[in-house]
Order: sequence, then C-alpha cells, then structure tokens
Amino acid sequence: MTDMSQSSSNPAPTVPAAKPKPRPRPQVMRLTDAAALRVQELTKRADSEIVGLRVGIKNGGCAGQSYTVEYAHDVRPTDEVVEDKGVKILVDPKAVLFLLGTEMDYKADKMQAQFIFNNPNQISACGCGESVQLTPAKLEG
Repeated sequence: MTDMSQSSSNPAPTVPAAKPKPRPRPQVMRLTDAAALRVQELTKRADSEIVGLRVGIKNGGCAGQSYTVEYAHDVRPTDEVVEDKGVKILVDPKAVLFLLGTEMDYKADKMQAQFIFNNPNQISACGCGESVQLTPAKLEG
C-alpha cells in the first residue's frame, strides 16, 4: 500500500498568470481647428494665468442639462485631461460619460459667438439652444 499523503504535500510550482493589457482609454473629446484657435486666443487674453478650459455639464434649462465652459487655473487630480491641437481641455469627471465622442467646435456670426458641442450622446435640445438632454455613453466591454 502506498502513502499518498507525501505526494500531495509538495504542490507543483505555479506560474503567475500574465496580467491582461489595459485597453486604451478613448479620448473623451476632440476639437476642431476653430475651437482650438479660440481656446488659444482665450488663454492669451485671460486676466490671470490659466492652464486651459474646463468643460462640464450642469443640470438646468428647458431640456434638463447644459454645457459649462470656464477658465481652468489648475489641473485637479480628478480632471480628465484632453490635449488636442496644442491646447488643453479639462473635463469634469462627472461629465466624462456624457461627453465621450464629442467634437467641440467654435462658431461666430453677426449675432453670436459660441462653442458648439457635436455630441453623439445628445438625445434632444430645447428650442432656444441653451440646454440639451444627454444620455451616458455606452462603453463596449
């Protein structure tokens, strides 16, 4: 009769499993040439030193949400940093899923000048153009 207790006390050496490579993060936003040029102009004209523009979403308006754009004086640890065409856009972390795939443009005409957000996550907008309704982007696994 053989003693099986000794053979099970020396387990076979284990090989560490290879770590899966992290998938590349999609760029949250991209800028048109007109938007990048306007961000450069705003950066030069700012009253104090800024690192770029901060973009976000706030609740309110006819359709429920609106885009926010403001000077960014510093990079917060939670900001999503987008560098495109030589300028820096800082995206509020609460807005990232609503802005994935967005193209930021700039339009000026006789009546107004503004940043325009061509956002695939926008499902409606109010008639006055001041607010939108957004849905979070669907992330593919």
